[in-house]
Amino acid sequence: MEGCTLCPRMCGVDRSTGTGYCGSGALVKAARAAKHMWEEPCISGTKGSGTVFFSGCTLGCVFCQNREISRGGVGRELTVTELADTFKRLENQGVHNLNLVTPMHFTPQILQALELAKPSVPVVMNTGGYERVETLQKWEGTVDIYLPDLKYVSPELSGKYSAAPDYFEKASAAVLEMHRQQPELVWDGDLLKKGLIIRHLVLPGCVQDSLAVLDFLDRHLPKDSFLLSLMSQYTPTSACASHKEINRRVTTYEYRKVADRAAELGFSGFAQDRRSAKEEYTPPSNLEGL
Repeated sequence: MEGCTLCPRMCGVDRSTGTGYCGSGALVKAARAAKHMWEEPCISGTKGSGTVFFSGCTLGCVFCQNREISRGGVGRELTVTELADTFKRLENQGVHNLNLVTPMHFTPQILQALELAKPSVPVVMNTGGYERVETLQKWEGTVDIYLPDLKYVSPELSGKYSAAPDYFEKASAAVLEMHRQQPELVWDGDLLKKGLIIRHLVLPGCVQDSLAVLDFLDRHLPKDSFLLSLMSQYTPTSACASHKEINRRVTTYEYRKVADRAAELGFSGFAQDRRSAKEEYTPPSNLEGL
């Protein structure tokens, strides 16, 4: 994988001999492959989402709840054939979909594995949003449901908390590309079969930036063509100790201000129960299913 340019970092590392900014080499590495019941209701349904947590990440979020996976290197290396077999095992468990969490830095290998597995359930791409449009275009026709974050508008905030001052430039373009590929919501009863769900995590002290995210979506996407998932689950990690302004939970007032604005703008989707701001809702990175 000479000169890797899959993500906006464009680190150019030959991943056949070294590791990129994401911490990953040539082989896919994953930390968990199991049913997950805590996604949005239209994803998890009653039988669960067949979720594969891939190791490594192109962001550096200080509040990451999966830090041992994203930056700590936890996971098992898999060949393309082994990954395809993992997808087949999940589908055989009766899951509603295959849910790929942070997959983009393994794009060539995962696409090959999906071609081998030939899943009959929808494929979900679950991503932090910081992606290259050119890489997303390689997934066209494979991804049924895009599930990106849109974390920030402010370069100052994204630089400070995710080591990516260009986050909004890249993520906003990525979201528009995802919408181009899946421009409408397709349902099978209560389950989403095709479409776009945009997640936004409300951060403490960052209400104005959250409102700017909503304003961007209001200006650029038809409201009936995607779902908004507004999240209140922010839980400070030990890495937040050096950022005292976010080393606390989101207040009810902060979350309600953002939720009220989303309702005022007429977005459809989900507003998370504030009781979900608990670490126990984060699945363990215990190599289950691998």
